[in-house]
Amino acid sequence: MRVLIFSGGNLNTWALSSIKEEDYIIGVDRGAYFLYSNGIEMDCAIGDFDSVTKAEKERIVAKTKEIISCDAINKNETDTEMAFNFALNKQPKEILLFGVLGTRFDHSIANIQLLYSGLDAGIDCKIVDERNEIQLVNSQLVIHKNRFKNVSLLPLTFEVSGITLEGFNYPLTDATIRIGESLGISNILNGEIGKITIKSGILQVIKSND
Repeated sequence: MRVLIFSGGNLNTWALSSIKEEDYIIGVDRGAYFLYSNGIEMDCAIGDFDSVTKAEKERIVAKTKEIISCDAINKNETDTEMAFNFALNKQPKEILLFGVLGTRFDHSIANIQLLYSGLDAGIDCKIVDERNEIQLVNSQLVIHKNRFKNVSLLPLTFEVSGITLEGFNYPLTDATIRIGESLGISNILNGEIGKITIKSGILQVIKSND
């Protein structure tokens, strides 16, 4: 099973093309209204719903199998973190997050850091928008060529060591990258598949287009 989370950041109809019939769909606050507006029935809608009107929330409820509401002030998690933890508890094979990058840079960074919990749980988790795909690796990752041209590697921990890249235009062997260093920026695949291996630390793998 895959879980797809649609939050209230940058969303467009491009994201809907990722939905498969068997996917479990979660709408988060304004992201839930985006799904409703595009005729997508949700398995669950989560949040304080402070970004929608009362009438809009009523429409969301009508198109959702389950509603999980919280107080807009008295809470210790963002709506997206609530949805992500809810998805983790279902122990899916994969979690895809849409609409979690936007104009609030603090929220964007926090949402990228959410991926750590997925990595720790052994669940494949990715953040996807029109121009980026972000995931984490702490041991080995095989990536496939897709619509994103560039592949950048940035440390999430202070230091990532033993980095070896195979199938890339700029290979590395047993390299180390520390926070503040740009060695891993803007690589590209030579063929259809690239392999990333590391010995210690956590890397952010960011596929992107200009």
